[in-house]
Amino acid sequence: MKKKSILLLSGIALISVFLLTGNTFSQENSATDAYRIGCGDILEITTWKEPDFSREEILVRIDGKISFPLLNDIQAAGRTPIQIKNDIEKRLKEYVSNPVVTVSVRSPESQKFYILGEIARTGEYNIVKNLTVIQAFALAGGFTEWASKKEIILFRTENGMEKIIRINYRDIIKGKDFKNNLRIRADDTIIVP
Repeated sequence: MKKKSILLLSGIALISVFLLTGNTFSQENSATDAYRIGCGDILEITTWKEPDFSREEILVRIDGKISFPLLNDIQAAGRTPIQIKNDIEKRLKEYVSNPVVTVSVRSPESQKFYILGEIARTGEYNIVKNLTVIQAFALAGGFTEWASKKEIILFRTENGMEKIIRINYRDIIKGKDFKNNLRIRADDTIIVP
């Protein structure tokens, strides 16, 4: 009976953490984080009233570029769909008067993160929504009984530099350190010792 009560209280505390951090998370990140296209993504490019300049599936190659009729290679990786749209419209003006282009991400294949160590299901996971560190642990099946929940490491690349972020899971769920319930980004690697 006592064990069930402890589990129930732990569950309520965890749900409270999700509810409390969810609002600040979305407010902080929604305006600043535009989707960046990556290698492996599949794009759809439509040029209004110009089917010869429209493509349903364009793979972003390993070199980060896409091929497009008459325009040759266009840098796609690291850019937003709007940036690519503007680039294509500008370059198409030589061939089409007033081109109107739409660039959509059909399949965000580049958006993956990795979780290793003392976690139930280690491996590579797709980022299909705004995912936090705690949600990543849940997605991977939670911790093993040997996991060190105070010394988790997140490897992240920012501006071309590798960054190490230390995460204390226990502090997050106790409400002491919500700032470390970070949003997962493409190519993040989480190691649970």
